[in-house]
Amino acid sequence: MSVQCEVTAKQAAHAPMSVFERYLTVWVFLCIVAGIALGQMLPGPFQAIGGMEVAKVNLPVGLLIWVMIIPMLVKVDFGALHEVRQHMRGIGVTLFVNWLVKPFSMAFLGWLFIRHLFAPLLPPDQIDSYIAGLILLAAAPCTAMVFVWSRLTGGDPLFTLSQVALNDGIMIVAFAPLVAFLLGISAITVPWDTLLTSVVLYIVIPVILAQLWRKALLAKGQAAFDAAMEKVGPWSISALLATLVLLFAFQGEAILRQPLIIALLAVPILIQVFFNSALAYWLNRAVGEKHNIACPSALIGASNFFELAVAAAISLFGFNSGAALATVVGVLIEVPVMLLVVKIVNNSKDWYEQGLSAERTPS
Repeated sequence: MSVQCEVTAKQAAHAPMSVFERYLTVWVFLCIVAGIALGQMLPGPFQAIGGMEVAKVNLPVGLLIWVMIIPMLVKVDFGALHEVRQHMRGIGVTLFVNWLVKPFSMAFLGWLFIRHLFAPLLPPDQIDSYIAGLILLAAAPCTAMVFVWSRLTGGDPLFTLSQVALNDGIMIVAFAPLVAFLLGISAITVPWDTLLTSVVLYIVIPVILAQLWRKALLAKGQAAFDAAMEKVGPWSISALLATLVLLFAFQGEAILRQPLIIALLAVPILIQVFFNSALAYWLNRAVGEKHNIACPSALIGASNFFELAVAAAISLFGFNSGAALATVVGVLIEVPVMLLVVKIVNNSKDWYEQGLSAERTPS
């Protein structure tokens, strides 16, 4: 293991949950209230912001998304990729759940709940858009918060670091075709050029800029890197909250008209989180992985890169779209739901390890 990987892994093991992260649901709720109120009181300025577009890219939102995403990607150490061989079973399980189960299960849940079971309660012209938002939410694994979840479960920090680096590398090439395929089988048409533009703007360029910035900071020493990350952290969260205020300023009228929409959209998201985390946890036990690998694997398998999902939804479908609203529901429930998953895997450690012991005991 390289010295830098070891240092980064130790940092991941002690990644604190900031006040913003701990109470993210509260901040999102406040953004909903503020956005709806401001949108109703000041429709003119928000319409002007919505019109600031170049080649279908909203410039204020594009800037906010970069401020939101780049600091997170600076923390990703692609040098940890060579460490994936240390826990191939856990890595294999997580990749299987992240890229083959989660996106497809979400597409199915969207079809089942949004297109059929809940359809009479939803605006007909937004049903396709809601499903698209759910697919975008499930198509990219979480990058930042998983370090916190891993720490809370006593997870192996090097496994978490290498898994995040591998997922981000795959995301660069797999996100666009996966989203296009799932939208296609859901009978939702998205222009390829718009989708590829979103990938370049919100994945490729941020990854390149983040890694160049990471290299420059580390050249000044670990202390300089840590200080910079501490300073930019609040900017990242603030950009997310500002984006949500803008989004709800545009969505306010629809939400006031049908306030049940948020609860209905939360149902498939909740089901997929619990299903995928349970599946990853059980599969790790079945293949004989240690508990401190299974925990971060389950949490990575269940959580979403919601910042990217919000950005892609706004870029592809616009502020007023059901897709944008669906991705924000993912933000709203992320922290409390993942904390519940953390509690479940921690409380089931004895069950997990008894199963491992039984498998190792010769008959």
